[in-house]
Amino acid sequence: MPRISRRAALAGLALCLTATMAACSNGAGSDTGKAGSSGPVEIEYWAWGDAQPVVDKFNATHQDIQVKFVKQADLTTTATGLRNAVAAGSGVPCLAQNFGDVPALLAEGLLADVTDYVKPAESQFAPAALPGAQVQGKYYGIPTGSGPTFMMINRAVYDKYGVPVPKTWDDVITAGKTLKPHGVQVMNLAGEDPSTLVNLVIQAGGSWYSVDGDAWKVDFLSPKSVAAANILQQLVDNNLVANQTYQDRPALIAYFDQGKMVSLPTSTWQLTNYELNFKKSVGNWEPVDLPQYADAAKFATPAHGGALLVPKGCAHLEEASEVGIWMTTTKDAVDASFDKATGSYAWPGALPDPSPWIDSSVPRKLFGSHRSEAKSVILKASHSGVDNWLVGPNYTGVFKELQDQWAQAVTKKITFQQLLENMQKFTVDDLKAKGINVAS
Repeated sequence: MPRISRRAALAGLALCLTATMAACSNGAGSDTGKAGSSGPVEIEYWAWGDAQPVVDKFNATHQDIQVKFVKQADLTTTATGLRNAVAAGSGVPCLAQNFGDVPALLAEGLLADVTDYVKPAESQFAPAALPGAQVQGKYYGIPTGSGPTFMMINRAVYDKYGVPVPKTWDDVITAGKTLKPHGVQVMNLAGEDPSTLVNLVIQAGGSWYSVDGDAWKVDFLSPKSVAAANILQQLVDNNLVANQTYQDRPALIAYFDQGKMVSLPTSTWQLTNYELNFKKSVGNWEPVDLPQYADAAKFATPAHGGALLVPKGCAHLEEASEVGIWMTTTKDAVDASFDKATGSYAWPGALPDPSPWIDSSVPRKLFGSHRSEAKSVILKASHSGVDNWLVGPNYTGVFKELQDQWAQAVTKKITFQQLLENMQKFTVDDLKAKGINVAS
């Protein structure tokens, strides 16, 4: 995209976010309506996961709409292909697996406004799932929600050294100090992955971006962000955490399995992998509630969700929305996602009540005698999800800078307070350089 066009799109997004009367779809595309004399409407769906069983179930139960699944190699391939198709104005799918945050993708001019079709169906979704598909109350995709966030601890090691199960993040720090003399790290903070900081801010109900009139407001230095940074600073300053990379997955799993790192914030989608690959510690782990801030008014877990994308240029917005809503909110769709190899279903993160599928998401051996506790822990996490997180139109570049700053902070080259200060300046300067209004 030429620079002047990108500036216009980004500036337009800021105006979209504050518009109250005029529709701002950023190029919704035409919608020719339901099937006519030529037969059923065909909706092309791009994804890198195995969506064929779900597509087959939809096609078997619908006549006016049929879905064509076009399997993609991976996330990067999907993103590149969609950007190229939208830019060319041809070969655009009507649904695509999510590869980024909706506001940033909208700023690129990639998404269509499907508010008229999704808003009437809001009651079918969990409330925490809705924000991830929205920009200022308008929908640019179908809410997919997120997986429940909880913690699993190596209970055998905790018990060996007489460490109580942590209820708060302060308890995690205390546990780390008790475990440290025994050569045990309480958590892992990979140098390339700042998601722990992001999740702590979300859990506190915070966000680094907001809208002020016709401008973006950036606040990396809010009390909520500072509280998150303080927790991380104590963990790093006291040498309580490991820094094992996620880039060598087998080595990471082997390290977790040794009992030298004993607390893992996690979600349901990761559990089967742990059970299959843990050799020494399988059966020693226990699912527990995600630790909370000591002064939290209510129990909360980070639940920043995403969207099944509806790209700009889709000619059948109503039908695409109907397919997407069916895929994310119906029992038939979830049941069709069953994986025989793992014995589990795709997590129904968009649904208000995921309880029918919880038992299958919990491996049989990983938690040993603590398996019976998993259902209540997961349900509590699901029902306590919060998502006030809003990303700005330049978040893709901001996240790359955040990764660099995070790597320096976890290795003690800068403090987490300095990270926040550096990110505040970087983000504001970057928005201004792109010609976007920034509130002072």
